[in-house]
Amino acid sequence: MALDALLADVRACAICADSLPLGPRPVVRMAKSARILVIGQAPGTKVHETGLPWNDASGDRLRDWLGLPVDDFYDPAKLAIMPMGFCYPGRMARGGDLPPRPECAPTWHDALLGHLPNIGLTLLIGQYAQSYYLGKRRAKTMTQTVHQFADYLPEGILPMPHPSWRNTAWMKKNPWFETDLLPVLRAKVQALLG
Repeated sequence: MALDALLADVRACAICADSLPLGPRPVVRMAKSARILVIGQAPGTKVHETGLPWNDASGDRLRDWLGLPVDDFYDPAKLAIMPMGFCYPGRMARGGDLPPRPECAPTWHDALLGHLPNIGLTLLIGQYAQSYYLGKRRAKTMTQTVHQFADYLPEGILPMPHPSWRNTAWMKKNPWFETDLLPVLRAKVQALLG
């Protein structure tokens, strides 16, 4: 199946519609020429409303981490965006979004990845992406997994925390993220997208 047809199928997906409080609105962006793949969690309410991934404060922080202007970030020929869950999953009673729906990744990821032959760097953002793609190779905690980022770089994988404002305290407790990981990330992005 051609990528355009596959993306149309993904965007029409409604396999978990009964579990989605705002209904299905799958959000994914990519082109065959993409060099960087961002695998995050699931869209929030603002992204659900606009259909534009990372169109919120977390996206602003992620673009800053990458050192990318908005135009480059949203150019699917350069950067592919494929979340673990394609639709907004709803909120937990105690606050924060629910985990990504479990149907999306097993249903769509392999087929989509088959259309991305040029990926030189995959960002695994947050525990759900790291758990799914690293499995037993990840460390005990998300912090340890991210701290051991150099172990995954030979495979073109870079585990990262979610860029949410909720992780501001995490960043203050882990200054190595800004001093050690971010320069490596920005250098890789520059090398791939020049």
